[in-house]
Amino acid sequence: MDRVNNILDEMLKEEIPAMLLLQEENIFYMSGFKPSGFSILVLKDEPLLLVSKMDSEEANETSRIPLQEFNSFKDLKNMLNELKLSKLGIEESMKIGFYNKIKNNYNMEVTDLIERSRMIKTSHEINSIKKSISIAEKSFNKLEFKKNEWELAAELEYLMRMNGSQKEAFETIVASGSRSSLPHALPTSNKLEYPLLIDWGAVWDNYSSDCTRTIIETEKQEEVLNICLEAQKEAIKSIKPGISACEIDNIARSVIKDYGYGDNFIHSTGHGVGLQVHEKPSISSREEITLEKNMVITIEPGIYLEGEWGVRIEDIVLIKNKAGKLSKLPPVIND
Repeated sequence: MDRVNNILDEMLKEEIPAMLLLQEENIFYMSGFKPSGFSILVLKDEPLLLVSKMDSEEANETSRIPLQEFNSFKDLKNMLNELKLSKLGIEESMKIGFYNKIKNNYNMEVTDLIERSRMIKTSHEINSIKKSISIAEKSFNKLEFKKNEWELAAELEYLMRMNGSQKEAFETIVASGSRSSLPHALPTSNKLEYPLLIDWGAVWDNYSSDCTRTIIETEKQEEVLNICLEAQKEAIKSIKPGISACEIDNIARSVIKDYGYGDNFIHSTGHGVGLQVHEKPSISSREEITLEKNMVITIEPGIYLEGEWGVRIEDIVLIKNKAGKLSKLPPVIND
């Protein structure tokens, strides 16, 4: 219950007497229970997990927090009213439909307190992420590149499952030839061409991994990929506790800009990874968060030549006194 008590202490400092958590990752983070249906965690001096009958058996087995069962939204609303809550902290991700149903009953304040806490990983969380990376990389190493984009994505996802992944961390990206200039292109029936950009991730114990490799064929593709590698290396080399996320983004972006491809780096440099594949902090020009020990982030510079092709390299980094890559795959893979 240390995590719960720490959050309650932070709520006290921010003058938030109670919080409603609906996001399944936040509920799991606080309670140890991963809901499959609609659940609410009420964080207050005596926390309470409200679950449907469908989830109650599993919640009883795994939740660190006392629970109460509800059968309808009317039941749920009555339970919340009985708690006599006034001011409520709510998540940024609360769905507008639910918000509209309760907004007249409470003074609500949006807070990212849980998301901020999730940025700092425990040793257990770090080990789960490492295992997730290991599964993803082991699966990638068994791939046969003799298929179309759909088949390659399906094989990679199958291999991850067979190697112990709970699910895919996100929809696997396989983009070949001219489609590799689309950063988040999903696979099609197209035959494989080069460069071949693959972005994939596994999940172990609810923690995600996220890796990108671009398989290249020509000297020009290798030249541009090496620029991304240089940007990644410079960014990782500069990471240490106390530096801001936007500084890291600027370092990676400056390398690419110096080679004349600044306008072709069209996304942020990275993001946090954990219970979600994309979580705080964003490693972008707009993010002023200071990086701390035990944050786990990606560094993923890319260069995209519209209508031609694109390349990206992505690895997960653990921040200690300095940063170290957790990924083991070689950065450059030639056809």
